[in-house]
Parts: sequence; C-alpha cells; structure tokens
Amino acid sequence: MTNSLIELTPVETVACCPPLATEPLSTEQATQVAPLLKALADPVRLRLLSLVASHEGQEACVCDLTDSFDLSQPTISHHLKVMHEVGLLDRSKRGVWVYYKVRGEALSDLAKLIGGAAG
Repeated sequence: MTNSLIELTPVETVACCPPLATEPLSTEQATQVAPLLKALADPVRLRLLSLVASHEGQEACVCDLTDSFDLSQPTISHHLKVMHEVGLLDRSKRGVWVYYKVRGEALSDLAKLIGGAAG
C-alpha cells in the first residue's frame, strides 16, 4: 500500500484554511491559495466573474459575454478557463456552447478566509 498525497485545488485549500485574522497561513497554504487570488487579480477576469454571477440564471455562455469586451472570443474563453481551473467557475457543455456558472461556495469560502472575524 502506498501513501499518496492528495493535492487540493486553490478553492479546496481556501475552504480548509482558517480566516487570515485568526491564524497565519502556512507557506504551503499560501502557495496553494495564491493562484486563486491571481486569477481574481486580473481586471478582465474579475469583470467576467461579475458578469457571469449577475447574468440571468447566474450562468452565461461565452457568446453572452463577448459584447461586453473589446477582446476576441478565444481570449475571453481563455480567461474563463483560468477561472474554471482554479475552481471559481463550473462549466457544462450544451451542444456547441459551454456555459459557465460561478461556484458560490468558492466565493463564500474566499470571503471567510479574507474577512474572517478579527479579534
């Protein structure tokens, strides 16, 4: 029997971390959470996240988002893919379209990490 480490996604790591105001992050936790914060630090991605979250049914297809930017569809798809890979968005394919939905629990866990009760 071999011991294997389970690698957590950035969103899963955030869910496991105590609020920043209660206990410092370990080096490993900070390293694992950083990609999530980097994904959100891009203005286009932050705006895309907001557009998806506020879209009817809280989900949107790339075709619903392209008119809001002076960017190509492949560029917008790339930004959505980055947010999906860190766990901020879920996606589902319907025919030729991919629909994205914000993972509410991911945002909630991030809010707890950053805004947790300060002593």
